[in-house]
Amino acid sequence: MSMLKIATRSIPRTVLRTINNCVEKNLTELPVAQRGVCQGIHVVRKYSVNKGVLGRESTLKSCNERFFKTSASVFDIQVVKVPPFADSVSEGDVRFEKKVGDHVAADEVVLEIETDKTSVQVPAPGHGIIKEFLVADGDTVKAGQELFKIDVTGEAPAKGAPAAKEAPPPAAAPPPPPPPAVAVAPPPPSAAAARPAEPAVAPPKRPAAPISSIPVAAIRHAQSLEAATVKLPPTDFTKEITGTRTEQRVKMNRMRLKIASRLKEAQNVNAMLTTFNEIDMTNIIEFRKQHQEAFQKKHNLKLGFMSAFLKASAYALQDQPVVNAVIDGQEIIYRDYVDISVAVATPKGLVVPVIRNVEKMSFADIEISMAQMGEKARKGQLAVEDMDGGTFTVSNGGVFGSLMGTPIINPPQSSILGMHGTFERPVAIKGQVQIRPMMYIALTYDHRLIDGREAVFFLRKIKAGVEDPRIILAGL
Repeated sequence: MSMLKIATRSIPRTVLRTINNCVEKNLTELPVAQRGVCQGIHVVRKYSVNKGVLGRESTLKSCNERFFKTSASVFDIQVVKVPPFADSVSEGDVRFEKKVGDHVAADEVVLEIETDKTSVQVPAPGHGIIKEFLVADGDTVKAGQELFKIDVTGEAPAKGAPAAKEAPPPAAAPPPPPPPAVAVAPPPPSAAAARPAEPAVAPPKRPAAPISSIPVAAIRHAQSLEAATVKLPPTDFTKEITGTRTEQRVKMNRMRLKIASRLKEAQNVNAMLTTFNEIDMTNIIEFRKQHQEAFQKKHNLKLGFMSAFLKASAYALQDQPVVNAVIDGQEIIYRDYVDISVAVATPKGLVVPVIRNVEKMSFADIEISMAQMGEKARKGQLAVEDMDGGTFTVSNGGVFGSLMGTPIINPPQSSILGMHGTFERPVAIKGQVQIRPMMYIALTYDHRLIDGREAVFFLRKIKAGVEDPRIILAGL
């Protein structure tokens, strides 16, 4: 709003022009030649606050006789743009978290941009009100494109605002349907009772046979109407099926599309073959129970089984470097490092954050790194850099109770280890049948590069390293 529009007789027009100039040019300090300007500022400030032009009196301040300052943040309607993407990402799809008119706090997420690999959150630059979205929900955007306008007021949203969302529950009280059902049921009996009283002599032929059957059918029909319930299509088709025989088409998000493309690419490019083995988990379970309390006290997190499998995998990769290699055109790339991708299931799809230099890590280092990556994955804060690279993948379907499966290679890698559930089974131990906690493991590998001999030796090395981690320390 132009300051010239609030001119009064008590303020010189030149003073108002100077103030208006400062605000429009987004200046915070402006030299003033006239002494009357600083005196006029107080009048403008008081008038504009009363009229609602400014949010608070401190918006315009006079510093001294020669300068005055403006806090332009109240007038500042900022345009937020798409942040820069990683080199491997060029565009993404917009998904709104807020709507126009919402009062948001600084750094509160206004929308998310779903890319091929991860979701990029776009926060509010400051406390303010969303004025306009410059893109539609679901639009594809590129780096630097304008997303929305926000009026940065500098005032945090009231704490009572969330309570508005809790208000809808009282409205969810629709018990009027039962009364109509009761009103519909009584009419048939009353009508039936009224008829026999009047036409007792006139129509003796028809009522004779049907009199006993019609009321029963009518009562049963009325009862069925009372018991009948109206089914509505589910609000979220991904979480329930209500039996309404309806369908809903939903656009696949970019991450799901990329996952589908990469999995199909893995099947088309690699000559995949899977070999299996089983691990006796008795020793590692006992090791975990024995040291769990001390480990949790020192590192403030629980000791899991993944650290043992990742360390055993790194040890086996050092023993069989070809499993850590990959085919690139007509060349083979051998990597002198072990970066293991760990498959993590999230609501938006499967992501594979990378734990780097696992060959140099201890069990504690691996657990700490995995806890950090898992927390970022749950919050949707994984960056593209967290998932780039990787020379080998470990997928743990056992957390969902899987007994056995054949994992698919994660391109551009050459192999993947599949862990499964631990179940007690009878096994032969030194000629005797014993009940032991056993786990099946599977290695899927690119047979173009890795021969069966190396794959079997590799899997046996993992088995030995998990069943007795001391062989890793001994270098056996």
